[in-house]
Amino acid sequence: MKTQNNTVLITGGSAGIGFEIAKLFAQNGNQVIITGRNAKRLQEAVAQLENTTGIVSDVSNPDDVNQLVERLNKDFPTLNVVINNAGRAFYYSLSEDGIQASDKAGEEMTTNYLSIIRLTEKLLPLLKKQHEAALVNVSSIVAFVPGHTTATYSASKAALHAYTLSLRYTLAKDTAIKVFELMPPLVNTDFSQEIGGINGISPVVVAEELLAALESDTYEIRVGQTDSLYKLFLSSPEEAFLALNTGR
Repeated sequence: MKTQNNTVLITGGSAGIGFEIAKLFAQNGNQVIITGRNAKRLQEAVAQLENTTGIVSDVSNPDDVNQLVERLNKDFPTLNVVINNAGRAFYYSLSEDGIQASDKAGEEMTTNYLSIIRLTEKLLPLLKKQHEAALVNVSSIVAFVPGHTTATYSASKAALHAYTLSLRYTLAKDTAIKVFELMPPLVNTDFSQEIGGINGISPVVVAEELLAALESDTYEIRVGQTDSLYKLFLSSPEEAFLALNTGR
């Protein structure tokens, strides 16, 4: 997959992993579009980037998604890379009283899974028109080894992983769309501070590994610790679970 002269959409691109991906793609000679729910934060992000357009949009809102897709078809007809990065997560213990786990799970599943299906489905006709195209779904290390304090978030990422596998297999049959899955470990972003993000890797590393993986057509991108934990998971799911959760 070429990594220059693309038109790239990054949801949740105003901060963290999404911002660093946007920055790297913009510096690499791509036209970049980032979305976010907070207009002020989005404007501040765009001001720091070159070749970048910001569109206020909430991926969990169907009306926003419809408006976004309409704008993309009108103003960015060469769109050929979509990076589904926007996410939602809650940190809590399943044993707590009154935590409203089902409500939290509903928000996570909507943003991290169902919203990606909705946006992908609506953008497939545009992507199919391109000579070369890519979809990148940002999941997580917890897609296959869940965290006990992010149980419902982990479940949403596991669902995304299953969907991504099926989407890749299906689109490879009769389209030029390549489907990638980016699986970061703990990353030091505002998004992850509640679960010890200060101890995580830099989002710059995640962005750099994504770009390298696109260039080499490496479809499952297991960044840093994710790769070693994945290998442990293949040999012993129980040991992998303990390795991720012990001490947390």
